[in-house]
Amino acid sequence: MAGLTHKQLISSIVAGQIEKTYVLHGEEPYFIDAISDAIIEHALPEQDKAFDQVILYGKEADPLSLLSELKNYPMLAQRKLVVLREAQEMKLLDELAPYFLNASDRTIFVICHKYKNIDSRKKLLKDAQKTGVVFKSEKVRDYHLAEWISSFVKGRDMQISSKASMLLAEFLGNDLSKIVNEVNKLEIVLGKKAGITDEHIEHNIGISKDYNVYELSNALAVKDAVKAMKIVDYFRQNPKSADVIGMISSAFRLYSQMMRIQFSKVKSQEHIAGLLKIHPYAAGELIKQSKNYDAKKLATNIGILHEYDLHSKGIGSSSMVNKSDLMFEMVYRLLHE
Repeated sequence: MAGLTHKQLISSIVAGQIEKTYVLHGEEPYFIDAISDAIIEHALPEQDKAFDQVILYGKEADPLSLLSELKNYPMLAQRKLVVLREAQEMKLLDELAPYFLNASDRTIFVICHKYKNIDSRKKLLKDAQKTGVVFKSEKVRDYHLAEWISSFVKGRDMQISSKASMLLAEFLGNDLSKIVNEVNKLEIVLGKKAGITDEHIEHNIGISKDYNVYELSNALAVKDAVKAMKIVDYFRQNPKSADVIGMISSAFRLYSQMMRIQFSKVKSQEHIAGLLKIHPYAAGELIKQSKNYDAKKLATNIGILHEYDLHSKGIGSSSMVNKSDLMFEMVYRLLHE
């Protein structure tokens, strides 16, 4: 079962192929929750859950009591289910390691260790890998987030436009649970097999399809000063629509990608897509947009972004500085210096 994706693991669980032990750990909580929820749903018949399903939490659990629970026989079902949630908060977690070398055939044991990895040198992880499933839940990288959203929506038998997926990625950031919740809302509103557009995002989630960080990056890419300043002015009037940190992150990604294109000896769409780990279409657009800048201007703009990143954190300027004024001043300088 090594090396399976969370979808493959869930498919095997739904099919009834449930292992004796699962150690789910890593920075991305969404995948851990999805896998453990699938186990809880499918491991036991509904009528047996009251007697043979035990859910514990790391802060309250102690190794001796937990080991005793794992070795107890089920009351009604063929196997009992023991789930340890928030295992990252459990003291002496490593003392559970010996169990994995002699795991009970009558118990399904699930460890949910969220927000950080278990040290690969730990005995618990090494022993767990010998006898059951170990799943490392990794964050979806920013440059893959829009692609992940498109894939997730497609898996729900719906469609989403590329602009709509980019809007969600830029506005919600790398929070998969929040993204999934918003897609669930859209599915309820639009119905099954719907096609999600940027208009749907604007009307149902409150992200403007014209005035957002994604559109600001596009305006900066083509040096459209009028559009860029209109968007920033909208941000000033609607402070909740964007934050300066998100703007800086988006603009830095744009200029650093353009810089890599500038210094790449091969500028074909396929090569740049592989170099930047982005979709070939997006690579083609970036290649065209990068012609609007020379390396010196890109370096200047990256320096400006670094300066305003410090300012936004109260370094080098008053901590009472107005964030809207910072946005406006920063974008002006990016376009005119």
